[in-house]
This record gives sequence, C-alpha cells and structure tokens, in this order.
Amino acid sequence: MRDTFNKMIGRTRYVVCRLFIHLAGSEISPILGELNRVAREAIDVEGDLQVLGEGLVELCETLLRYDEYWLSAANEGDVFWSEGEAGDYVNTLFNDSAERYGADLELDPADVNQPLSLPTTRNIVVMITVAYEGEVPDLETDLANIQELKGGLRALISLHYNHKLRAVQVHFSPARLGDELTNDQLLQYYPELIPL
Repeated sequence: MRDTFNKMIGRTRYVVCRLFIHLAGSEISPILGELNRVAREAIDVEGDLQVLGEGLVELCETLLRYDEYWLSAANEGDVFWSEGEAGDYVNTLFNDSAERYGADLELDPADVNQPLSLPTTRNIVVMITVAYEGEVPDLETDLANIQELKGGLRALISLHYNHKLRAVQVHFSPARLGDELTNDQLLQYYPELIPL
C-alpha cells in the first residue's frame, strides 16, 4: 500500500541490495586478480560512478563465466523512499562487508622469513552492494539458485547501462593471493550463504 501511495505522489524509489556469491574449487584463483584490478581502479577514480559501474559490469561478466564454481549464495536488501535513508543503509552494509572480509585473513608478519609458498585459494566470497532507482524484479527476489543468480548479475549489468546505479561497492575474501578462506571461516563469517 505504501509503495503504491509513494508512486502516486511521484516519489523516487531507491533499492539497496547486497549479493553474496561463494565460489569454490582449485581453478578460481584468477578471479582474485580480476577483483584486485577492479578494486585498484575503484580507488584510483575516487568514487566516479561511471567507472565503478564499468568495473561492476566486468566483475559480473567474470562471475558469469565462472558459474560452474558457484557453490552458495545469498542476498538481502530493502526499499527506501528517501535518498538519505538509502545512503545510510549502503553505509551499514559497507561496514558489515568490510568487517567480514578482512577478519583473520592477514598474513602473519612472522612468516616473512619462511620460504615463499602461497596456498591455493579454494574459496572466494564476493559481496556486491548496489543502490539503484526504480524496480528490478530480477534483484528483488531470492537469488539463492543458479538461474535467479544469473538473472540478478545480468540485471546489475543492465542497471549500469541504464544509468540507474546510485552506489556500487565490492568486497571479497580472501582479499589477496596467498590468503586463504577456510571452510570454518566461511561458516563463521558468512552464515547466510545457501547452497546452490
């Protein structure tokens, strides 16, 4: 009822959503390189939404190419009729994602004198948070199955090309090659993941 009323009076509908995608397998390490490249570009442009959107498109296309490695996923979000409230929720999700992805995954400085050997990354969790204007049914549904998740990633790509994105954030764990996200850490830091 509230949605209908707000639409009738011409208020802008903002949606903030976060997708979690867990990839697993011995062949997923190249994704970390792509994630780090996109992250460096995002830092370099200091929030330019056009460049962030292009990075999001590249990331979604990469994830779609690696769909055979998807193991679990989850999504959450909310609808707002105030840009300020939507912005507050984006910040809340940003802080939550940042606290998860960096926790307990740093290399120990004491290991500097040890022979160099990097463990193979077998688990990666990608967290994508976006804010957009309007309605996108492909994102406003349960994405914990493969076909719906593919539709959701394609919808993110369309949001960029339709100039509807208002915020883009990407976090991932492990944050760099050589770090490892264990199965126990997956359960501890990402309890909402649902097997696909």
